[in-house]
Amino acid sequence: MMKKLLASILAAAMIGTALAGCGGSGSTSSAAPASSAAPASSEAPAASSAPAETPAPAASDLNVGVFYYTFSDVYITSVRTNMDAKLNELGVTFQNYDGNNNQANQLDQINTAITNGCNLLVVNIVETSSPDAAQTACDAAKTAGIPIIFFNREVADDVVNSYENCAFVGTDAAEAGHMQGQMIAEYLLANYDAVDLNKDGAISYVMFKGQEGNAEAEYRTQFAVEDCDKLLAEAGKEPLAFYNAGNASKYLVDQTGAWSSQAATDYMNTILAEYSEANNNMVEMVIANNDGMAEGAIAALQAAGYNNGYDEENNIGKFIPVFGVDAVDSAKEKIQNGQMTGTIMQDAEGMANTITALVSNLNSGAALMDNTSSFNVDAGVAKIRVPYGVYTG
Repeated sequence: MMKKLLASILAAAMIGTALAGCGGSGSTSSAAPASSAAPASSEAPAASSAPAETPAPAASDLNVGVFYYTFSDVYITSVRTNMDAKLNELGVTFQNYDGNNNQANQLDQINTAITNGCNLLVVNIVETSSPDAAQTACDAAKTAGIPIIFFNREVADDVVNSYENCAFVGTDAAEAGHMQGQMIAEYLLANYDAVDLNKDGAISYVMFKGQEGNAEAEYRTQFAVEDCDKLLAEAGKEPLAFYNAGNASKYLVDQTGAWSSQAATDYMNTILAEYSEANNNMVEMVIANNDGMAEGAIAALQAAGYNNGYDEENNIGKFIPVFGVDAVDSAKEKIQNGQMTGTIMQDAEGMANTITALVSNLNSGAALMDNTSSFNVDAGVAKIRVPYGVYTG
């Protein structure tokens, strides 16, 4: 399907005209882009191999503003890299914006981009605890008469259904939690005695949630533990035990909402000062809702002498199993090196390809949700789900 879409885009581009818009493929932080910036991605492809009488294809009329909740998120960085490549292939003008995890800043960027002539918004919304921010962005697009594609961070069905030129590309938020719960249970049932350091018959764990009110964080936190406990019970094992019995929530959250590696490192350093093998109360497993927090926890564990390389076959090295979500390259490398146990793959390339398929529709004059019969689309709402996968090396 993508090859046919790209073929139609290239054909359309041969007769298209360039339109000045929201800038090039550079990026901004909190400041609005300068309207005089030369758009790097709007340059016409070179035609050195074409006959002299054949004109070079003109740039697309589409001008895309791509708004990321933060550039610092490792997974989002991977999506952005793939998106840049795909949008450049399409020949569309685009500008990346760093919301810097600040919703007011992101909404200002959206309004400025519309004023400067962008005619398609692709939005990784900052605030997910309520639908207000996404609705405001959608209303801005509707008022301007331009399409909007939300991605990655879930927005309410009512927001998407409020405008016929609105869509969402993301994941099934619960799927990652279910997959992680099964992955953890399978690992524990194969390695229970080694993981149960104090031999009390239960596995002590810490859960790094990420962000309150975020659908992905909520479901991952819930189902990773619930599903694991169910499978443990079926095998006659005790349920997971949160390391701090006084924490009724049974998770730790990044107070900045950034799912950051540093937050997990800081938490883990504090934990390890009190909970240790010497005190017979060591945290025996780490569950993190993204790879960044998993890697932050590993950094603290390594400083304490754990997870510096482990040979499971020969039981060499002190090791605490750590599980994440995203399957970013650095996490996969740690898994291969025996420093991390497993992760749920959130397909950054698949996310970018799916978004670009919708951009391709618009670029060729088709409707936003045309040519999506092969995708996993929700019933009654223009939401496309990119599947997760399991990665254990």
